[in-house]
Amino acid sequence: MTIQVVENGFDYSEMHERMQFYIDSNILSCCSTLVMKGTEVVDYKTFGFMDLEDKQPLLEDAIYRMYSSTKIVTSVALMMLFEEGKFELGDPVYKFISDFDRLRVLKPDAQTVKDTEEALSPITISQLLSHSAGLSYGFIEPDSVIDQAYNDSGVNALGQSGMDLEELCSVIARLPLAYQPGTSWRYSFATDVCARLVEVISGRKFDEFLRERLFEPLNMRDTGFWVDESKMDRFVTMYAPTDIFDPMKPGLVQAEDPRSGPYASKPKFLSGGGGLVSTVSDYLSFLQMIVSGGSFNEVRILKSETLELMRMNQLAPEVGVAFPMWSMPGTVFGLGFALKQSLAEGEPAGALNEYHWGGMAGTHSWMSPSQGITGFCLTQRMPGFWHPFSHEFKAHCYRITR
Repeated sequence: MTIQVVENGFDYSEMHERMQFYIDSNILSCCSTLVMKGTEVVDYKTFGFMDLEDKQPLLEDAIYRMYSSTKIVTSVALMMLFEEGKFELGDPVYKFISDFDRLRVLKPDAQTVKDTEEALSPITISQLLSHSAGLSYGFIEPDSVIDQAYNDSGVNALGQSGMDLEELCSVIARLPLAYQPGTSWRYSFATDVCARLVEVISGRKFDEFLRERLFEPLNMRDTGFWVDESKMDRFVTMYAPTDIFDPMKPGLVQAEDPRSGPYASKPKFLSGGGGLVSTVSDYLSFLQMIVSGGSFNEVRILKSETLELMRMNQLAPEVGVAFPMWSMPGTVFGLGFALKQSLAEGEPAGALNEYHWGGMAGTHSWMSPSQGITGFCLTQRMPGFWHPFSHEFKAHCYRITR
């Protein structure tokens, strides 16, 4: 699908030059940037290459690994079932997945996985959607007791363990929680558990539900969990930096070959937390649906009041989003979205109440309700989330788009 850019008085040339700098400096292999005012695209541009070996220019219909940008899609899917009255946000997860009925929690001073106490309350569905359930991922703090327990049990951040969603939930439910449910925030497999809830509640496999209820109605033809052979020429090669501790140091090495990697065939693990591939135009349709209040081009996915609920903080007082490697001050979490609750020094005023999320390979979308601006940038650099290029892209957007 060709992306139509409306005539406008905005000059994005300085932002384009800065994004090109990242390509020329061999910090990024490719980059796509898109800006919306309301639901109209006011800027869209591609930079760089499909791969650094042949240096074919980046295609407008290139297919990207979305990684954790998948989480917003999964959260919307689950909230569609909420709208249908299939569950309440305060429902315990064990009501639908019985493995979560007897939970243990690591003691605050735990030295081993056996240092646990009884959970004071069950995990609720809202806690899954807000990453406050006490689950973990196995990679954020690899030396911690909780992440070692995950890795020892065969579950890891990318889910390449041969499990399906049901089997993953069975394993996770037997592991201790990192904290008492609802008392903190920790990035985790929670959204994969949400994907399993979609399966259990709808009676459909997760990929089938997404295709029938989201992708086909929104004309997202290239979005799914693998790349068909007929589309493989549009699949961007993934790269990793030569120095992961210095995000601005030039140098990239190929991290995954598209044709031999995990997206070349349908996976057993349909990861609701990070498994989708998509294109700019496909994800644009999804974002247009969100910013327009749940419907677009006469297709209704959610009610506007449901989206408003998703943009409300679900965390306990004084709890915020926290990563050991990235600072995200003033950020809390709703039902699938991170929420900018207060501004740090130097941040644009329009970013207040912004809602957003992104993926580890450098796919990030953010929406500003106060300024009516949406930004969407993609690359294929692992790791690439919360990278300087995305911060600079956002700063330019807020300065230019009025």
